[in-house]
Amino acid sequence: MMIISISEQKLYHRRRTGVCITYPISTAKKGYGNQEGSWQTPLGKHRVYQKIGHEHAINSAFRARKHVGLYDSKISDPNKDWILSRILWLEGMQLGVNKRGKVDTKQRYIYIHGTHEEHRLGQAASCGCIRMANQDVIDLFKHCFKGESVLIRL
Repeated sequence: MMIISISEQKLYHRRRTGVCITYPISTAKKGYGNQEGSWQTPLGKHRVYQKIGHEHAINSAFRARKHVGLYDSKISDPNKDWILSRILWLEGMQLGVNKRGKVDTKQRYIYIHGTHEEHRLGQAASCGCIRMANQDVIDLFKHCFKGESVLIRL
């Protein structure tokens, strides 16, 4: 199970072995909320809908969940919200809260993913997704499973 704490800017992962690992993260700079178009991090019970990127190198860049090459800080636009290394696509589990209609987490394309702005971890800076250090998201990806519970709370 994963718990994402917006107030702490941390992701807690309880592995199947019982070990709990803590990672620094970055959630939305516009705060929290479930509404489509809000650019906020959604709250509530979720699960890992899909895992994407296991066959790609660290700092691999993704657009629309497709690999588009490697991020290179010398030539890649630093103002873009890069999705790097791995993607854990989230799906809401609470009808009317984060599932279906204008609050659907999956249709909002909310991910846990790597970032080119690792220096901003620990502070709200994303466009709604949960950003992680690239090595951390690769580690989490290896130890989580499709369908795993994810609770996003304040």
